[in-house]
Amino acid sequence: MLENIWELKIFQGLDKITIKSIINNCQSREYKNWEMVIMEWEESNGEGYILKSWRVTVSIKWSHIVELSTWDIFGEIALLNEEERTATIMAEWDIEVIVLRFPDIIKMITMDDTVNKTVIERIEENLER
Repeated sequence: MLENIWELKIFQGLDKITIKSIINNCQSREYKNWEMVIMEWEESNGEGYILKSWRVTVSIKWSHIVELSTWDIFGEIALLNEEERTATIMAEWDIEVIVLRFPDIIKMITMDDTVNKTVIERIEENLER
């Protein structure tokens, strides 16, 4: 696991044991080169993602906005909001992501004393922006 994951804003204030617990309780998923991870205007699937490897491209209305790279987080608004997706995210290479799902995070918070509500607060802060 790369050191940069500890610096993700969603994990700020959490110790490394807690972050490892969260990551170990989430599934990973792979996407092929040029495969869409999220499609703009698509119904939310309730998942957010942490990019474990390589890069993805973020587009809005088919205009390139930014590239995200290893340990960046995207789609996290879907964890608390069921609205349509606001951007298209496409894999630039074969990538692997950590899948964050709201029920998994709630389960970790309620079942494991090392996981606290700071994670949810970080997601809520991102929603407000």
